Amino acid sequence: MEAVKLEGGRERVQAVRAIVQAGIPVMGHLGLTPQSINQFGGFRTQGKRAPAAKRLVEDALLLEEAGCFSLVLESVPARLAQLISQKLSIPTIGIGAGVGCDGQVLVGHDILGLFDRFTPRFVKKYADLHGEMQRAFSEYIADVQQRSFPAAEHSVEMDEKEWEQLTRDLQG
Repeated sequence: MEAVKLEGGRERVQAVRAIVQAGIPVMGHLGLTPQSINQFGGFRTQGKRAPAAKRLVEDALLLEEAGCFSLVLESVPARLAQLISQKLSIPTIGIGAGVGCDGQVLVGHDILGLFDRFTPRFVKKYADLHGEMQRAFSEYIADVQQRSFPAAEHSVEMDEKEWEQLTRDLQG
């Protein structure tokens, strides 16, 4: 791997410093932090109230000072993400944080529509592969159960003379 992504703000500053000093680049991650989801009580936007927003701004600055080379801002208000992006000299990558970040990211499974369960508001599905995969798997299962797959065109056969030799050899 070429870098690590570390979730959290001021509580991770010492770890960021140590990792960077060890020669490993660190990308910070603020806002909704999926690995800490239970601490937030679920998938909830972060920084909607002024004190929490101020803390995110401060944490972003601390992470930059600690050596992060970039910062993911996930599910934070668009204006807040833009403000943080303007205050930092490192690039910000938004996911559900509006257009004011320096770059954008979405999870590939979300883009492709591979899940039929909960989809965050900030996800735009560009395909519904879950539906197509479900159709294909159902068709495959039905073909196997009906013994119509594999058909002759999907099977490999032995030369008839070799088959006859095998059956003779097994009898004797």
